[in-house]
Amino acid sequence: MPDTLPERHTGAGRRHADDVAAAPMVRNEALAWQICLALARERTQQRFEHGGYGLDRHGMLEPGRPGSSATLVEYDARGWHASGVWSAGAQALFDLYLNFSAGPLEQTQAVGHLGQSIDGHIATHNGDARYVSAPQDLIHLHRMRALCDAVIVGASTVAADDPRLTTRLVSGDHPVRVIIDPGLRLAPTHRVFSDGEAPTLVVCDPQRTDPGRSPVGREQTLCVPSSNGRLDLPALMAQLRERGLALLFVEGGGSTVSRFVEAGCLDRLQIAVAPLIIGEGRRGLRLPGSELISDCARPPYRLFKLGNDVLWDFDLRAGHRQSANDADQPGPVRLA
Repeated sequence: MPDTLPERHTGAGRRHADDVAAAPMVRNEALAWQICLALARERTQQRFEHGGYGLDRHGMLEPGRPGSSATLVEYDARGWHASGVWSAGAQALFDLYLNFSAGPLEQTQAVGHLGQSIDGHIATHNGDARYVSAPQDLIHLHRMRALCDAVIVGASTVAADDPRLTTRLVSGDHPVRVIIDPGLRLAPTHRVFSDGEAPTLVVCDPQRTDPGRSPVGREQTLCVPSSNGRLDLPALMAQLRERGLALLFVEGGGSTVSRFVEAGCLDRLQIAVAPLIIGEGRRGLRLPGSELISDCARPPYRLFKLGNDVLWDFDLRAGHRQSANDADQPGPVRLA
């Protein structure tokens, strides 16, 4: 089994770093995104020290003097924050991605995402999910892929949507694609197996199938044991960590994200809620119920607007504690 990270391929929409360096220093959303990408590239090195940082002509981080015109972000005991005056769009992008881009990775971290209607469905009863979420949420998905080492989806998502799981809508590298297919039921004609755009790993249960049947070959197939029909997700995450994949984006579908939540394997959960009523349909999260409301989790959250959608970004590591977001709110607060 390889113990190194497979080479990540450059996304088709990626701009050359020299173009960024040659452009005027306009502190807008495009420059803010380049900073987030640069931090993500440096993340595994953990070489950050308190002080300011800018970008060199190759789009790589370089130390700068705090407060100077070339300093774009600063790092101190509070974490990362923008330096100087930025556009409103850039500041919102920093709020969502900056500290996530360069967070410490002493252990594997995983973020889940679902796009759903206001009545909790990710698709109609016959599986139509086009288009539940706003276009801005699709761009957000591509950004999350670019910032993470690997993107994880289940076999049902591949069978229904035939996704590419690349970063073609944003600048940034493609992540390693991880397909959970315990019984190896997917055909090798799906694009994740045949397009050659990014490395692809397949996860199977060796008790249910022969790993030699994998569409990506034995070397790129992870054998993960199961119990009571459920894959051992901590064991999967450990195997991904051994391959250098430490920041994971669990993109779908509903069953896959739900199982990661139930197993306690997600650090954050992002749910993009669209102003859409589906009625009878396929639900997003499906978790064991609680007898009492007091036993239900109320994790802290942040809210972001993505077009007409509202993105709820939950901190699941906070456990069951009462969210402090509603503290000291005298009444209704209009978001948009």
